[in-house]
Amino acid sequence: MNKIAVYLNEHLMGEVSSAKALRRKFSTDGSVLSIAPEIVAFPRVTNDIRKIARFTWQLAEKGHVVPLTARGYGGDTTGAAIGKGVVIDLSQHLNSVIEVVAKDKLVHVQPGASLKTVNEALRWQGMKLYGATDYALKPVSVGGAIASDSFGADGTVAGSVERLEVILANGDIIETGKISKRDVSKKLGLQTFEGEIYRKLEGLLEDNEALIKQLAQDETRDNTGYKRLADIRDKDGSFDLTPLFIGSQGTLGIISEVVLKTDFYSVDDTHVAVMTDSIQTARDLAERINDLEPTELTIYDGALFRRAAHQGAQFSLLGSVDQVGAVLYVRFNDFSPRVQTHKLKKLRRLLAKATIGAIDSTERDPADFKTITGILQTLSLGSSEDHIAIPLLNGASVPANRREEFEIALGELAARDHIELPVVVNCIDGTYDVATLLKLESVSDKQKLFKLLTDYATVVDRCGGAFTADGAEGRLKAPAAWAVLDGAQVDLYHQLRAIFDPFNTLNPGVKDKTELRTLVAALRADFDGASVL
Repeated sequence: MNKIAVYLNEHLMGEVSSAKALRRKFSTDGSVLSIAPEIVAFPRVTNDIRKIARFTWQLAEKGHVVPLTARGYGGDTTGAAIGKGVVIDLSQHLNSVIEVVAKDKLVHVQPGASLKTVNEALRWQGMKLYGATDYALKPVSVGGAIASDSFGADGTVAGSVERLEVILANGDIIETGKISKRDVSKKLGLQTFEGEIYRKLEGLLEDNEALIKQLAQDETRDNTGYKRLADIRDKDGSFDLTPLFIGSQGTLGIISEVVLKTDFYSVDDTHVAVMTDSIQTARDLAERINDLEPTELTIYDGALFRRAAHQGAQFSLLGSVDQVGAVLYVRFNDFSPRVQTHKLKKLRRLLAKATIGAIDSTERDPADFKTITGILQTLSLGSSEDHIAIPLLNGASVPANRREEFEIALGELAARDHIELPVVVNCIDGTYDVATLLKLESVSDKQKLFKLLTDYATVVDRCGGAFTADGAEGRLKAPAAWAVLDGAQVDLYHQLRAIFDPFNTLNPGVKDKTELRTLVAALRADFDGASVL
């Protein structure tokens, strides 16, 4: 057995293993990459994570770098949940809802708790967590949702963060949250790693004042690098490090506990499905429907339903999908049923003026609408073939006034590469997911994969969007995402990372300018239905 694994087992309450079977299981996540760790750790308490981090820090001081990769349920599609060295599985033991404070509408959880578990616990108190409804097949952990800054069906979990407990690279533990200018002065005087971080951050902010002001003025939601550096200091001199850890994918610290804001919820939803002749028509409608403030407003490309129908799937709600250009799905979840009814009436009037019909949940069983929202799962689980759509081009955002331009460019890209690129468009957040069919066992498709990533990132950037808006870049998207950053930004992000991780032990290769040949070497031999479970 690995000597490090033996040593750690002697000092942790949790378990540590170097067994080949476990290493193989944790060598993949939701991405097309595969990297086998040397060790897998299952911490039982926060102190276990601290001990692992302190041990690897001490090794790094002596010149032996052992990387640390924090992991929830392994659903990350960018390769951020895999890595060499030690993979720390937070979902096995650190998965509890610690406390629900109903009067303050707060919930205190461990990072390995699944969003579904947290939301179910909250529902007993008549509350919900924004971003918890997710249509992925794998469970999504709270820590993973924050570290990747990914969207749920109705917002982001990261947007509900009140404060975080974070373990730093050397094993020290800090709590984030807004602190006053006076408290910042105290932090600056600490003779600890935390004090060193605050002192170096102060210097970084002062030395790059113009660039950081430019980042603050750019309202584009972009998770590439560490753009939220611009949000940590307020005009009054107060500090809050929380934004830095959102979307950082475990490269600045490991989230060990979270306090989240919640809200009241309605037991009943109102669902509406609108069939249109094209994505453009659906998008035009969505721009007007958005004024009604729906909980969900999503366009599903008609090609997705035809692909599923080819597999044998039936859509009783939609009827024949042969001529459907796109399906626009609308959901209202206002706390007041009367408000939902009022919004539905307004929506019906809007559609009547456009002479477009719709089906809603006053006429059909609400469960029938799951055939729309679950179309990507249907395509993955219902396929009789070994290959399925690869989660490669997901999460880009495009401004509303540039979406038509973007969709035309996407069509040209699909025609040039002789590949179907059907989309799912979150019209509230302006993000696009693309269901890309590529066969990793095919040499030509492997070559096409990285070119497609680069070309797609270029198209998004040309249309004023962000390549990584729903989720961060991980290691898979990093080369394409960082290619559109200017040199000053790249240098700023490298300096920031060096402040928190001077020995490069926290998830190296993630959120950085990874070499393409490294990624090619890590490509899986195939990607099939089992890969998403």
